[in-house]
Amino acid sequence: MRRLIIVRHAKAERSQPGGSDLFRRLKPRGRNDAAAMGADLAKHNLVPDLAAVSTAARTRETWALAGAAFTPAVPVAFESRIYDAEADDILAVIAETDSKIETLAVVGHNPGVHELAALLAGSGDANAQDRLALGFPTAGVAVIAFDSRDWHLRPHSGRIERFISPKTVSGATD
Repeated sequence: MRRLIIVRHAKAERSQPGGSDLFRRLKPRGRNDAAAMGADLAKHNLVPDLAAVSTAARTRETWALAGAAFTPAVPVAFESRIYDAEADDILAVIAETDSKIETLAVVGHNPGVHELAALLAGSGDANAQDRLALGFPTAGVAVIAFDSRDWHLRPHSGRIERFISPKTVSGATD
């Protein structure tokens, strides 16, 4: 079985005139939410073997705070192709994952992460599916399981196990 943990970056600063979107940092609320989401994943023993993280500052910071909940530290691959990517682009990155990896975290941006989760989740927890249909909030996390020998994932082949957001996790902010 494969398990994909899809993470949207936490709440970030607005773009500054003339500033690069790549360098936007997290707001204090976002830092708190990212840490709380990582703690919730660790509490439920949802520990990735590898994290593929967009190269944007806000995704890197989100993973640094969320990933701090795991001991030992989870190996990280910073992947520029996840930045501002569509679902198919993220799927291409996932497909390159070594088959020895059983649980993969992907940390990215909307709308790509929402599109990806909606594309892959074909069955599973009905409540999680309903909440996912409403959107993918900042610091949101979708956990989707697959019966697959590798990471070449097909649309609607996954079972959504959890969909959490800062509003549903104790310790995070609204």
